[in-house]
Amino acid sequence: MNLKEIFNYAVANEASDIHLLAGLPPTIRIDGKLINVNKKAITKNDLEQNVFSMLTNDQRKIFISTKELDFSYEVNNFRFRVNLHYEKNNVGLAARIIKKQVPTMEEIGMPKIIYDLINLQQGLILVTGPTGCGKSTSLAAMIDSINTNKNCNIITLEDPIEYLFKPKNSIISQRQLGSDMLSFSNGLKHVLRQDPDVIMVGEMRDLETIAITITLAETGHLVLATLHTYSAAQTVDRIIDIFPPYQQGQIRVQLSMTLAGVISQRLLPKNKGGRVAAREVLINNAAVANLIRENKISQIKTVIETSTKDGMISLDQDIKELYKNGLISRDVAQSQMVNPQLLNKFGLI
Repeated sequence: MNLKEIFNYAVANEASDIHLLAGLPPTIRIDGKLINVNKKAITKNDLEQNVFSMLTNDQRKIFISTKELDFSYEVNNFRFRVNLHYEKNNVGLAARIIKKQVPTMEEIGMPKIIYDLINLQQGLILVTGPTGCGKSTSLAAMIDSINTNKNCNIITLEDPIEYLFKPKNSIISQRQLGSDMLSFSNGLKHVLRQDPDVIMVGEMRDLETIAITITLAETGHLVLATLHTYSAAQTVDRIIDIFPPYQQGQIRVQLSMTLAGVISQRLLPKNKGGRVAAREVLINNAAVANLIRENKISQIKTVIETSTKDGMISLDQDIKELYKNGLISRDVAQSQMVNPQLLNKFGLI
């Protein structure tokens, strides 16, 4: 099979990811499980020829010199987020399949409180979780909801551009790392000159990007971004800890004022196939802001668990509801919960 045939096969079988390594059969991920496309291993030469046929001259030069390359690719109107790398001196490819249509917030089961968050005029909304947990999809659904229901200027900074948005009631500028900007921090430094109302940062990767993102939220903009963290409390910790000690007091104060909410999610296997998102939601109310300022981050988990009236949801609470509604099995629920005995407490075992 050539590269396009593998990509088409993955799309036809509703895979989420494609993995190509020299000496191994083509592999795709379906519902979180890795499956070989066929038994024939890809040779080093075939993989290199196929990979380099995807690239422009400039992309080829960058990949050879840096040994890494992220870019978007299209086959038969389907888009893929592709990462090229080297392993054992061989070319390797990992590709994420991007659906044609941007999903709605209803389709991905976004909690009702998130509709209130994206209606804010300013503040920082973070979508967090491990790799492959649907952060980009959730972010895209939120941006498209804003695009549909509000009249504003939306600017996205991405690496690479994934979902393609069509302007509805808003106008949208999508900027891609490498072709449209030199770095996230550089793009963010100049974004205020572009009269934005809403800014989406594909990933907060380093101290400078995080610092500028917080400042943008502080200066009257709604900013949405992602971070690779497992929980809301860890997200706050990660942001503060990336700064040197002498700045952490100031960042705690800034974050306590600018943070609107954190949506921390992971994907769980559904009973009838497919996957469903389990989410923890932190809303920055007065109690949370005070804990951030006073550096009592460990107490945030307790506030989430006791603040359902404010729209907050703990991961265990959401997983319990998914199990109660028959979407996931008991084994999946218990393996993912922090306190699996909660199922017994509510008579669900």
